Amino acid sequence: MSWQSYVDTNLVGSGKVTKAAIVGLQGGIWASSPGYTLSTEEQNALIAAVKAPETAQATGVRLHGDKFFVVRTTDRSIYGKKQADGCVIVKTVQAILVAEYVAPLQAPETTPVVEGLADYLISVGF
Repeated sequence: MSWQSYVDTNLVGSGKVTKAAIVGLQGGIWASSPGYTLSTEEQNALIAAVKAPETAQATGVRLHGDKFFVVRTTDRSIYGKKQADGCVIVKTVQAILVAEYVAPLQAPETTPVVEGLADYLISVGF
């Protein structure tokens, strides 16, 4: 399966993710939703944020030009909000899954989809 298929089928195709991207931990976009771009600065900030999630709580995260307030972090995940919308960012072995959802979708609907794909990718070494 191509990286684009993971975005199109597993994330956006689930109906629980509005926009998504997969970013390599070494930088670069592996796949993304049509029209969903992350600048080089945003990519670098994401890489730094997943390596030290506690710092993201102080600064927030910026995705596709929008700033999200970080509401919670774990050792591998960052959860953000922007009014009624939000984001779920999960680090795997070699990549970062970035998913945004737009109301009426909510975090409890989107989070299991993104975390589940991350679990799978980790289990196969990605």
